[in-house]
Amino acid sequence: MKPVPFQSDSEVATAIPKVVTHLQGGGLLAYPTETVYGLGSRAVQADVAALAAMKGRTASKPFLLLISDRGMAEANGLAFNTSADALARAFWPGPLTLVLPGGSGRLPDLLRGPDGGIAVRWTSHRGIAQLVAAMGGPLTSTSANLPGQPPGPGADAIARDFAEPVTQGRLLVLDGGVLGNRPPSTVVDCTKPRPEIVREGTLSVHELRRAVGRLAP
Repeated sequence: MKPVPFQSDSEVATAIPKVVTHLQGGGLLAYPTETVYGLGSRAVQADVAALAAMKGRTASKPFLLLISDRGMAEANGLAFNTSADALARAFWPGPLTLVLPGGSGRLPDLLRGPDGGIAVRWTSHRGIAQLVAAMGGPLTSTSANLPGQPPGPGADAIARDFAEPVTQGRLLVLDGGVLGNRPPSTVVDCTKPRPEIVREGTLSVHELRRAVGRLAP
């Protein structure tokens, strides 16, 4: 199966119904984000397990969720403390991932990290935000690479690396063009009163502190 064009507004509009049908049937997806290409699925137990198996990812490394607005996170039971609220207001939508408490009974435990939180980001990629809104629920996300390898820079590289699931029709690849070598999103753990940086990425500690002052990590 060839990668599906996903760059112009018309390509995105044409692709979304097909992608939603594929995901609702338990299929997996490779797609562009504002940082690197990602692999994802619906946020349901069976699909997340299938994604982990395809990538060869251990249960100790959970996936994050992409949402199309803050209300989608809250509708799934995720809670924002004062720091998370300030960071979300300053940097969402954008390359900031927040680890939030909550979601029990609504989101798969496979998404939950060792701290008990679930990582979530309001994506600033217009096409993917439209797709997530059309799904009506979060899209899981992990970098589109084999273990130990860098993320694929474009759709053709990903289709080559994951040739078997693509050929079998289990993995649909969206072609959002070749992405530059950008760092991944910055990840901040907001499960405790004082936030902690888990991974410094596109957003630096300086940028976080400049935006939200004492509420930043």
